[in-house]
Amino acid sequence: MYLLGESMNLFKNKRLVISFKLLSCVALGACSQLQQPSVASTSSESTPAVTIATAEGCRGADCRQPQPQDTSAPALPHTVWQRIEAGYQLGEHSKHPKAQEILDWYRQHPSYLKTISERASRYIHYITEKVEERNFPSEIALLPAVESAYDPFAYSPGRAAGLWQFIPGTAKHVGLKHSWWFDGRRDVLDSTGAALDYLASLNKRFDGDWLLTLAAYNAGGGTVSRAIRHNRRHGKPTDFWSLDLPAETRRYVPKLLALSVLISSAEESGLELTEVADGPYFRVVDTGGQIDLAQAADFAGVSIDEIYHLNPGFNRWATDPAGPHRLLVPYSRAESFQKKLAALPPEQRMNWERYAVKPGDTLITIARKYHTDIATIKATNKLNNNLIRAGQTLLLPAASRGEGHYRFSADQRLASAQDSGSGDGRSKVYHNVQSGESLWTIARQHGVRLSALSKWNNLAPGDTIRPGQQLAIWKTGAATQPSASNGRGIIRKVGYTVRSGDSLARIAGKFNVGINDIAQWNKINPAKYLKPGQYLTLYVDVTNVSQFGP
Repeated sequence: MYLLGESMNLFKNKRLVISFKLLSCVALGACSQLQQPSVASTSSESTPAVTIATAEGCRGADCRQPQPQDTSAPALPHTVWQRIEAGYQLGEHSKHPKAQEILDWYRQHPSYLKTISERASRYIHYITEKVEERNFPSEIALLPAVESAYDPFAYSPGRAAGLWQFIPGTAKHVGLKHSWWFDGRRDVLDSTGAALDYLASLNKRFDGDWLLTLAAYNAGGGTVSRAIRHNRRHGKPTDFWSLDLPAETRRYVPKLLALSVLISSAEESGLELTEVADGPYFRVVDTGGQIDLAQAADFAGVSIDEIYHLNPGFNRWATDPAGPHRLLVPYSRAESFQKKLAALPPEQRMNWERYAVKPGDTLITIARKYHTDIATIKATNKLNNNLIRAGQTLLLPAASRGEGHYRFSADQRLASAQDSGSGDGRSKVYHNVQSGESLWTIARQHGVRLSALSKWNNLAPGDTIRPGQQLAIWKTGAATQPSASNGRGIIRKVGYTVRSGDSLARIAGKFNVGINDIAQWNKINPAKYLKPGQYLTLYVDVTNVSQFGP
């Protein structure tokens, strides 16, 4: 019976092999050469296995084991750029003259593509996957390049922040969290989810028209709807190209279209595109509670700068005690990070100091001194109100390496050094644009390259400059402007145009800077009134500015 059973099993296995080959050859149209194997050949016969490795630490193309070559199937993308290109849906619109005009500018400024692709390398795979999950055109994964040049710390004069450049009102509308510890506009996961939700709602509003959707993301749904109603009343077409929209929006959509073409044609155009493997850059690790970012960096075996760039939503030296309780960690380091974190008791994930309350102390003064907030002090010490007494002992969270070390990344330290006239020997000066001037004439006047002048001022292709606008220019010699850094945060230079009703106090409160600082930066008398239309230069700590202020 045993031998009979073995013979039957062998017979069944051979039938499976034959059936598999029959199905395969039918699919390939090559059945004429099929030969049935003999029983004697069973022990040596094998079929190549196609497997995907799941070992920890592998990335993108490195994860795939050698596979049998199948010339009938298209090759899998090995870079995320190829993956994005495969999902393009807006290609027909990229032939429009407006898009071609911007494409020409991109090609004439090759450093732009290199900078964008380098910055995107940490985030682009994650965003691409989220875009694909919603069946959006894959061009949407490139939208942060247009919005922020893929800089998670980007900050605009209109107080838009993060990769997706949410302004305060929209951020509040879509439910992005903002606290003293955390700003969801800059968080990679939260802002991406909110941006795609917002795009989905706009796309539904505009009946699936993606060009109108993108225009509404930039200018607001109401602005686009009004333009559509205007054209209808006058018997005009209501497609994006026919609408009377703000100048910025008329260039915004073509920028994305041109960028998508630039990505797909980079090699043939001789442009340098930073190669990004089609695999995750990071993993999300549940921390279970608050953790010191320096300690997290040590556990992950990476620099604090890397942790902060992966987790730009955290404003301080530690994660938010109220959550989110998770960190993005480089993919290959995540498993080791989890093991070390699990071995560390929760009470040791932060440094704590005992503080004896002195006469005259308040929770506000103590919170400022220790760079924390009142809510954290109250929660840690189980205080029901704000009353404290001299001699009382409080347990306070304290940064292990000084707060400034966490919130001031390497590239920002360099920028600050350059602002103050140190660093690489260059200093920053400012040029006030005069009537009739162009970027080209200003570049010639100061002896710098046009591409460099555009890059220094984060100017998009074709953007116009206006009289009174200030342009930053790096030159040799002593700096004429004060330092842009307070030594603690992520500093961004912001241009602000004074509006009717503005005062130095109001502007200082809006951007969380000092009145005397504004006066010094702009060489104005703080006792004098501001004039509507007056242009001011501000140096804003984007990790400390009020999101929902006036």
